[in-house]
This record gives sequence, structure tokens and C-alpha cells, in this order.
Amino acid sequence: MSMKKKIGTCAAALAAVGALGATVYGIGNMESNQQEDRITLDAQADLAADTTLDSATAEAADIDEIPTQEESNAGGGLPDVQTVASDAMPAIVAITNVGIEEVDFFGRSYQQETTSGGSGIIVGKNDDELLIATNNHVVEGAEELTVCFSVDVEDDEDGEKTLAPALVKGTDSSMDLAVIAVSLDDIDEEVADKIGIIQLGDSDELQVGEWVVAIGNALGYGQSVTAGVVSALDREVSVSTDSGTVTNDMIQTDAAINFGNSGGALLDMNGRLVGINSAKAAVEGVEGMGYAIPINTAKPIIEDLMNQTTRTRVDEENAGALGITVMDIDDDTKELYHVPSGALVYELTDNSAAKEAGIETGDIITMLDETKISSRADLLNRMQYYEAGETVTVTLQRFEDNGYQEKQIEVKLGKKSDLQTSTSSDNSKSDNSGSDDSQEDDSYYYDSNDGNYGMQDFFRGFGF
Repeated sequence: MSMKKKIGTCAAALAAVGALGATVYGIGNMESNQQEDRITLDAQADLAADTTLDSATAEAADIDEIPTQEESNAGGGLPDVQTVASDAMPAIVAITNVGIEEVDFFGRSYQQETTSGGSGIIVGKNDDELLIATNNHVVEGAEELTVCFSVDVEDDEDGEKTLAPALVKGTDSSMDLAVIAVSLDDIDEEVADKIGIIQLGDSDELQVGEWVVAIGNALGYGQSVTAGVVSALDREVSVSTDSGTVTNDMIQTDAAINFGNSGGALLDMNGRLVGINSAKAAVEGVEGMGYAIPINTAKPIIEDLMNQTTRTRVDEENAGALGITVMDIDDDTKELYHVPSGALVYELTDNSAAKEAGIETGDIITMLDETKISSRADLLNRMQYYEAGETVTVTLQRFEDNGYQEKQIEVKLGKKSDLQTSTSSDNSKSDNSGSDDSQEDDSYYYDSNDGNYGMQDFFRGFGF
């Protein structure tokens, strides 16, 4: 077996504020539909070929007109990039993410609105929504998402017709994948006539040296097309995102992948989707090293996310809370002590929803309903979509005599505002804190000889 080289990269999302060259480090009930109603990408590919998004009028890419890889190679000239790009473009979108971040300024903290951009691929639809695949780091922390469709329509000088609001449908930070949804009612009729669903390829059939085309919202300027070859396959790449480091086996290409390309399409010369553009090498002096998640790797994850229920962000007054403080577990600790990935429960608030349901200190939360939790950021982001009084299924790992065992606990969420009020009152008498905003600047040291965790490292605690 050949040794895979681990390459540090930066996520290729464009931050509209801040330096473009900076490394980007790295977000309704989420129950699956019944199996008979489950959406699959194969079925959506058939839909793309046979139907349209507007009751039966939008056209998918006409892949029959695109020369095959073999035909392009046999011709002895350059591949027909123009045909591939023009036919696939109706299935590519630009995504704008408006979020809020905490900024420290001379010891004082305040909130600042941030805007970032990325790309997405139309992979299907259901009765009510258009479904778009992208990277998790493109939509992470979104207060508001807007999609811009890559089609031309009449009487649209300001571009308003091609814009539509979107909601996060499902995310998987461990694979850096997400699906967002646009209500069909929010799509202009003329736009709906022209957009289409991408056709899927087979990334397992790719060969080194094969021509590919990348399409994405590079630098936020709108859709850009680049072409190159498959430089390598199964390249192990680590991408830093807000949720932590994500390591995947990726397709390497010399087709330019730039900031804003994240979530865009990597196409073979048959016009079919073979990868989701995700990263580029962030080393000074290095060029032509872009990376995409193979579609065969992404496909089952995207299908799971497509079948989750779309949720909207809950206002602070009605936000639900577990009443716990959680921490990240670093990679060295996980490897050394065989600790599962997730959000480590460091502390429980007295009489909290989590404590009453049976969650214990030392538990590691790995899933909230159907959403995978790989870090404290994942839990924070997901909890923003739950109201007080909702019942959620918390999947966790608990250490017992025979090692970590998976458990599922039903928790009826408390009210976040009540928890914060109670904590503020307690803090007037004590330094102990269990609110959602507590301990953001505190670090904790676990001694391997102290307590039941068997870990030794620094963690940062956050309450939820």
C-alpha cells in the first residue's frame, strides 16, 4: 500500500471581509422521511434527464451533445470545455452567507456582520424545494443565505430575479458537506424554466491525466470556468474549518480552484459531476494544486442530508437549550486515548433539561437527531434551530467498564433565556457558570490522574 501524503490546505471559501489570502479555518425536525419517500441522487439524475423544475419546463444539461472523453482524446486537440461549461452552468449556483461574529477590540467584545461567498450544485428537488449540495464551511454560521442562479433572464438589470433565499437542510462537518434548500415558490418562473439538475458521473472511473472542468463562484465575481487534468487520485488532504480539521481522500487537479470555488462542480468531459471542489494548497509559491471531494464519496452523505427536514433559525427569546457546557477534544487526545469525535460534556447546569434526561458529565455527544456532531461548534450551530419545548434525540458515547458505549437519550429542551437569567443570578454569588455564553475565555486542564476521563490536554468550554 502506498503511503499517502497529508497536505495542509485552506478551505476555498471567499471571505468578503478580511484578506483574501488568509487561511480559512475550520453550521422543522431533522428526522428522515419514510424510506418509500426517500430522495436518492440516482432518481434525481433521472428527473434531470426527463423533467424540469417548474412543473416540467426547465431543461437539464444536454449531455448527448458533449463529446465523450474518448472522443476528445481521439481528436488530438483540446477538449470541448465550452460545451461542457454551457450545458452544466444552469445547475451551478453562487451562495452568499451573511453571519455574525464576535470581535475583540482593545479588550472589549462586540458583534460584527460578516459576508462570505461560495458555490453550490443543484442535485435534486422535492415537492416544495430545490436541493443544492455544497461544502459545510460555505454555509457554516449563516444567519442568512442567498442563492444566485447562473442563468440569464429578461428585464433583470439588477439581478433580483436570479436571487432567492435559502435554508440549511442538513450538514456533515466531518466530511465538510451540506445541503441547502430553496423554496420553489421563491424561484422566479423564468428562472425556473432555465435551471436544471446536474448529471452524476462516476469518480471511481477517473484516471490520472484525464481532462476535467471546474465551475464556481471564484472570488465572488460570479461563475468562473477553469480546465485542467486529474493530477492525482485518493490524495489525503486536511482542510481547516471553523468546526475543526477535516481529512478526506480527494481528487487533485491543476484546474484552478480559488477562494469562492468551494462547493462548486468538478466535471468530466461528459459533463457529469465527478467531484465537489473544496480546497486548494495554501503554501506560498505552490500553484495548480486544487482538491475536490469525489462524488462517489459524497453521494451517500448528500442523500442523507437531502432527506432531512429543513429548519429555520429560532429567535433568542424562544431558543431551546440543553443546559450543558461542552468542549472540543483535540486530535492527539482522541488518538492517544481512543476517544470518539464529538462534543465532550464538561458540566451540567442544575435542573437542566440534559441532567433531568440522564446526560452525564464525561459523555461525548455525537449526534443531535439526524445531524452528526463532531465538535462544540457543530452543537452550537445546530442548537440555533431548536425551540424550547421541542424533544430531541441526543446520541452520545459514554465510557463504561468495557469502553465507550453508544446511547440515545430523548431530551425535552429547556428555554435558553431562562437558563441565562438563572445563571446571571447565580454568578452574583459564585464564579460557577453554566449558561450558553459562559466560559468562552476559560481553558481547562484534564490531568490523566484526576477524574474519570483519562485525558490530558486543554479544552475550551461552551454552554448549550
